[in-house]
Amino acid sequence: MRPAGPKPIIANTDTLMPSTAPGATKPPINWPATLMLSLTALPVVAALPVYLWFADPTPWVWFWAGLLLAANGMSITAGYHRLWAHRAYKAHPALKWLFAFFGGMAVQNSILIWATNHRQHHAHVDDDHRDPYSASRGFWYSHIGWMLRNYPGAEPDYSRARDLLDDPIVAFQHKHYLWFAFGSNIGVVLLLGALFGDMLGFVLIAGFARLFVSHHFTFFINSLAHIWGRQPYTRTNSARDNDFLAFLTWGEGYHNYHHIFQADYRNGIRWWQFDPTKWLIATAARLGLASDLRRVPEFKIRRQIVSEQFERARAALETQPAHGRLAELRTHLDEEWQQFSHTLAEWTALRSKELDSAKQQLRERWEASEFKRELRALERALEEALREQQWRMQALSRQLGRQLVAA
Repeated sequence: MRPAGPKPIIANTDTLMPSTAPGATKPPINWPATLMLSLTALPVVAALPVYLWFADPTPWVWFWAGLLLAANGMSITAGYHRLWAHRAYKAHPALKWLFAFFGGMAVQNSILIWATNHRQHHAHVDDDHRDPYSASRGFWYSHIGWMLRNYPGAEPDYSRARDLLDDPIVAFQHKHYLWFAFGSNIGVVLLLGALFGDMLGFVLIAGFARLFVSHHFTFFINSLAHIWGRQPYTRTNSARDNDFLAFLTWGEGYHNYHHIFQADYRNGIRWWQFDPTKWLIATAARLGLASDLRRVPEFKIRRQIVSEQFERARAALETQPAHGRLAELRTHLDEEWQQFSHTLAEWTALRSKELDSAKQQLRERWEASEFKRELRALERALEEALREQQWRMQALSRQLGRQLVAA
């Protein structure tokens, strides 16, 4: 049964599914979504340039437009996405209400529908029949085209969202979504326009332009982040890491990492990677507004990178004759694989010891035990071994690439 509440006017970036059956007729146009996207874009394209030519908006217009854009974007990334869709951490009710309000203001659907269908995307990524916006159908389709028609499978599968159905904040926002979406946009924008004496400027810039930018930056994760960028962790799906998109999407651009480690509260896992959503969540934890932040162990991250390096090197060697320098590189690759297998075996034994010890001791004693410190030291040593192997594999891959070019 569908939860109570109106059907939102605009679909989020994870709602509809295509029909790819041969000879299938196109589904009917999704007029609410089409009108919403058109009416959002039209003032930006037609009216805003004229306004900017003849008028001089106050700096406050740009300030509040940027602030609301950040509030909308971070409510989608930190709230809709990492909190509700992936349960990467727990949040205080006060923080959840802020995410519900400003997420609704972004007009990307209710939390319930957005998060439910985002889980479906992760479960069936790149499947033209079950991935709501399969990137294999092209940029236009994955970016916006999938929202413009009522494709089969548009109804969210709430069997994936039992936890969301039990969340009173999610249920309330879903039931009253239209108020969250339109009440927040109309009320906040008009109030600011009245306060600063520039109603038209606030409506065009802090209203329509903000929504237009917010929508399409989010849509880039569905389209560009599955087409343009690096794949250091896996090639089993089309997701890419892209630093430029991370800048536009509040840290969501590290999409190849996210698709392999979706429960991590971080997308940009290195300190230099631009991920303000990660920083917001970490700050909220320090303030007591978030807890139980989930992080993938460094060893598992390194293991995945090195494993992918092996897959690429093997694939490159499979089509080449095993003689000369290529034969030497193949031997080096086999030696590295033996070292990799040995490191994984040590890690498995380490985790087994840790679990056995935890079962035998009270948690307090375990946390303070000398045995745990010894295990952590060994764990760090194994991480360092994988890091060094990652560097060696990078050097081996460069040599292999040069040999293949010369062959």
